[in-house]
Amino acid sequence: QVQLVESGGGLVQPGASLRLSCEPAGSRLNLYDMAWYRQVPGQQREWVAAFTTGGTTNAADSVKGRFTVSRDNVKNTVYLQMNNLKPEDTAVYYCNARHRFTGDYYWGLGTQVTVSS
Repeated sequence: QVQLVESGGGLVQPGASLRLSCEPAGSRLNLYDMAWYRQVPGQQREWVAAFTTGGTTNAADSVKGRFTVSRDNVKNTVYLQMNNLKPEDTAVYYCNARHRFTGDYYWGLGTQVTVSS
């Protein structure tokens, strides 16, 4: 069983930056396609960005140009760099991993990001 350990959330003002981190504890990052999702209470979970084992990255239109996903296989960690944060980015952010061979999905517990003046 893989445990995704997330960190980096917090309360910031509009225009600020945050970096979220996610590590698949007990496993190797290069076995997984990684993605970030977010969810606002009462709404469906929304895909934010992804970084595949093949090196492909993509981001939702709502965050493109502001959010960047990256991975460091040496540190066994995937990152979501969030710049120019807006109040509408406020949500619980979840790390997701899909095993490249088995197709199994794993979710982190989530980290709260609040953007408010």
